Amino acid sequence: MNSSSSKLFILSTSFLLSISSITSNSVLDNFLQCLPIHSNTSNPITNSIYVPNNSSFQYLYELRANNLRTISSSTISKPLAILTARHASHVQAAVICAKIHSIQLRIRSGGHDYEGLSYVSDIPFVILDLFNLRSIKINITSETAWVQVGATTGELYYKIAEKSKVHGFPSGVCTTLGIGGHFTGGGYGNMIRKYGLSIDNVIDACLIDVNGTIHNRKSMGEDVFWAIRGGGGTSFGVILSWKIKLVHVPRKVTVFKVQRTLDQGATDIAYSCQHIAPKLPKYLFIRLQPEPITIGNGNKTIRVSFIGQFLGRSRKLMNLMNEEFPELRLQQNDCIEMSWVESTLFWAGFTNGTSIDVLLNRVVENKVFFKTKSDYYKNVIPKQGLVMLWEMLMDIGNIFVQLNPHGGRMDEISETETAVHQRGGYLFKVQYTVYWSESDGGIGAAKRYVEMSRRLYGAMAQYASSDPREAFLNYRDLDIGCNESNDTDFGVAEVYGTKYFNNNFMRLARVKAMVDPENFFKNEQSIPPLPSSH
Repeated sequence: MNSSSSKLFILSTSFLLSISSITSNSVLDNFLQCLPIHSNTSNPITNSIYVPNNSSFQYLYELRANNLRTISSSTISKPLAILTARHASHVQAAVICAKIHSIQLRIRSGGHDYEGLSYVSDIPFVILDLFNLRSIKINITSETAWVQVGATTGELYYKIAEKSKVHGFPSGVCTTLGIGGHFTGGGYGNMIRKYGLSIDNVIDACLIDVNGTIHNRKSMGEDVFWAIRGGGGTSFGVILSWKIKLVHVPRKVTVFKVQRTLDQGATDIAYSCQHIAPKLPKYLFIRLQPEPITIGNGNKTIRVSFIGQFLGRSRKLMNLMNEEFPELRLQQNDCIEMSWVESTLFWAGFTNGTSIDVLLNRVVENKVFFKTKSDYYKNVIPKQGLVMLWEMLMDIGNIFVQLNPHGGRMDEISETETAVHQRGGYLFKVQYTVYWSESDGGIGAAKRYVEMSRRLYGAMAQYASSDPREAFLNYRDLDIGCNESNDTDFGVAEVYGTKYFNNNFMRLARVKAMVDPENFFKNEQSIPPLPSSH
């Protein structure tokens, strides 16, 4: 036995003795014993494994479980173990050993899956947590960066700003999003009209396949590279990192937030905004966000926020808005000029002047229970539809809605360029989020709030896209169709898959059959292998 083999034997033997005293599940024992054998001995995997008896287990489980609704039910199974990978070989070992011992893996980077599919399952499972794989390497000369999947959007923005004042990246508003899941679902942000989705600016990736082999874009092939950009990467393997193309931003951008209540003409302005926002120059983005509020006399009304970002100075913005959208009555004192990285704080809800160091906070604070649904719209919501929407929002109370315009660059990208189908011809994407806290009833109130969410969704069907009624994968919604945790029926998958990916679903299923024919990588809304009968 050589020295390295001897070292591995000693490490494995020590590990076997330690886990045998804290686990009684033979399948899990076999899985845990397998891990050191298939990982790099210079980066011991034993220090990255947590089982329920470990004092840190519950803390780690809940730390990146961001929807309290998904982890508070008494029917939810806890993971058998959490593997906090710190090296690529840890991920390889997890895949190889889980496959050998028939254990389901749930892959988590930031924990923002709206239905918790990265950290819950109805069958015994192990969480492969990638949050520690967070390296970000910026190359300003080539205007590119390699970003590991455990890094957050906030960390990416911060690292870019460290290197350049005239570069940025089009990605999400929330600054604690894990890059892994965010990109695989498309990656939506406020520069979408100028630069498209995050995935439209991804030029390479590092992926571990079902056999534990590491691939780059060339070795994985263009079909797989196409699929993981918007098709939900965890159906095809475990993504370790992305290579992105940085985009140009001016030294100063302008942001604004103008609010109007119903008494101030909010309905008419919102109706006009639907016509105007998708047709504005691509360097201007205006989000429409209605929410119910209580006014001084105790009555409810609707306040609509028109939240904008202009890639340029305020004087040019004012000229453009006076010409294109005078109904909003934007004033110079509504406009705030700042650097691009400072604008990421504005969108995340931080007060003006907050240090950009807050972008390095990696964990969600003040978590709530919530249920989100989404729509795509090809036509404007008529005024009577807006009035109906306002009434339902006031009835629900704890809800926010966001209408995000398309147009611009999105109209220029083919619906088959990536797995995300919704490109030209779509006016905007909508998110409806009902939320509540422990004081509102906690998990006991879930049924009532979820039902209100479904009632609103049903009422808006007459205005949304149809045949299919489409949805956004990053706003995951099990109501549109789902399989059992360990049983993927193709017919069921075709229903939700068509809603997320439209005509791209069948190509995703063909790619899946090529790279994971036995369907090892799966969850309740994963892509199944295309059956041979198709």
